[in-house]
Amino acid sequence: MERNDLYFLSEAEKLACENVRAGGGPFGAVIVKAGKVISTGVNLVIDTYDPSAHAEIEAIRAAGQVLKNHDLSGCVLYSSCEPCPMCLGAIYWAHIDRVVYGSTRKDAGKAGFMDETLYTEMGLDPAERKIRFERIELPQTGEAFKLWMSKSDRKEY
Repeated sequence: MERNDLYFLSEAEKLACENVRAGGGPFGAVIVKAGKVISTGVNLVIDTYDPSAHAEIEAIRAAGQVLKNHDLSGCVLYSSCEPCPMCLGAIYWAHIDRVVYGSTRKDAGKAGFMDETLYTEMGLDPAERKIRFERIELPQTGEAFKLWMSKSDRKEY
């Protein structure tokens, strides 16, 4: 635990509670770099009709705009709850250094959220998942990756 972890996690928890009082979901997030708050986010799924508008995703999007960079290396994300698999993926894509959270995915499950189910589904072979997944290979399948790999000026992320 770092010196300011309790303070910033408490801020994420406050955001989550304020969001519930305002009619939103019970999740809040704060992104910090060098001891300074870069961005915050709350769950906006219901307000925006966007199932990807989780607190962590909203905070990551805002941090990218503030820092003018998709790479959030050097940042710490404080979340009121253990991030779901979607948010976990975004955290890795953003190269966030560390995540500090309060409630667990099991706590979220008790409140009616499917975080635990999603973690289980992610570990399954696509053919075993509850949602039907089908792979169709077209003649041009993989062409975009070949083009990407041949670009000498591509920006890695």
